[in-house]
Amino acid sequence: MMLLNKNMLGGLIGAAVLNLIHTVAKRMDPLAPEVDKLGEEALSKAVSAAGLEPPTGSRLVAATLGADIASNAALYSLIGIGGKKHMLARGVLVGAAVGLGTLTIPGKAGLDDTPVKKSRRTEIMTVAWYVLGGLAAAAAIKAMRKG
Repeated sequence: MMLLNKNMLGGLIGAAVLNLIHTVAKRMDPLAPEVDKLGEEALSKAVSAAGLEPPTGSRLVAATLGADIASNAALYSLIGIGGKKHMLARGVLVGAAVGLGTLTIPGKAGLDDTPVKKSRRTEIMTVAWYVLGGLAAAAAIKAMRKG
């Protein structure tokens, strides 16, 4: 399998792990981050700014999920740039950067950041889950390169 395909597949695995963690945790913990709400607001505003009618209801949820998985997969695929050495460290760094960006960028972009800033614990979970997604992507890319 080509290196780019391995990176992309690994990124997709990391994004899937991240979304699974978010989905399960939201059902178990009222302070869990609700990144999906942030994404729905961002998508609605972006589509409206383009002069189009944003989706609503289940169409908005599906569009946001698709955009979230695609964007996180693309970000996590960057972990595979470079050799196998330090792959897990790159996973941690990329995950931490995306998690910290999720905490800081929305408010500056005019979005309601409450879904990821309900409490200090919510903020820690946000970053930790992106790190876990990064580690999953790194482990997947590294495993595929062994073959």
